Amino acid sequence: MQTDLSFWIGFNVFVLLMLALDLGVFNRKAHEVSIKEAMIWTGVWITLAMCFNWLIYYWQGEVKALEFFTGYVIEKALSVDNIFVFVLIFSYFKTPAIYQHKILFWGIIGALIMRAAFIFAGVALLEKFHWTIYVFGAILIYTGYKMLTQKEIIIEPEKNPLIKLFRKVMPVTNELHGGNFFVKQDGKRFATPLFLVLVLIETTDLIFAADSIPAILAITQDHFIVYTSNVFAILGLRSLYFALAGMMDKFRYLSKGLALILIFVGLKMLLVDFYKLPIQIALLVIVVILILSIATSLMSNKKQ
Repeated sequence: MQTDLSFWIGFNVFVLLMLALDLGVFNRKAHEVSIKEAMIWTGVWITLAMCFNWLIYYWQGEVKALEFFTGYVIEKALSVDNIFVFVLIFSYFKTPAIYQHKILFWGIIGALIMRAAFIFAGVALLEKFHWTIYVFGAILIYTGYKMLTQKEIIIEPEKNPLIKLFRKVMPVTNELHGGNFFVKQDGKRFATPLFLVLVLIETTDLIFAADSIPAILAITQDHFIVYTSNVFAILGLRSLYFALAGMMDKFRYLSKGLALILIFVGLKMLLVDFYKLPIQIALLVIVVILILSIATSLMSNKKQ
């Protein structure tokens, strides 16, 4: 079903309005986000996503609604892996909590733009060259395997090629200058360490997008469903970070569960021309893997 242009415009106007309210009204002043505030905003974003899911059901029917919900669950689950990395990046740069919200806000703006480009490019590839679905499937299985076998994530900003290039183009101060990304010293413009953190956050999301977009394309190739489920998952990522950042160590087996989900959707893509798995079964498998990985983590913590 071709989505009318007015729905695209309406949805993006809604997103811009919510972002404007976030930055211009609720978070005009830099402050340290409390767990209570983060939980409230996490609830708001999930509620908005479920209301939109109901609209999809009313407008396009049960199958499209299930596709949106499954895609949203996948993207939301995979975004938790982003949170693991965000914690490490902020810790490495000793970023004050008061400035983390600003960095994540602008990071999410960049992520929305990059995800949109990935989605349209990915769907266009699948429509023009069907065989690329096997490439995407293989990438997901390989990524899942790497996640299963790697022991820990190591952050090495000095080896990041984009940061190396940026340092050659623009000098960077050794100290923070409030919440500024750029400052002028002796008539010369300098970037601050906060901007380096933002660059690292953006490049990290770019890497994760290479996994998460093929994952949702295994569920549906509907541009509108893929785009909107991704956007809702990303919009709630910042509040989810502040809600979970302090207890990520309690979910030690969650990354293994996410790896199994990637392998599962990768296999689904590889088998698409031989057997098309019903969306209801795919959703059930994903939810069961998530529940088991969280439950195993909590049981392990209780034993210790």
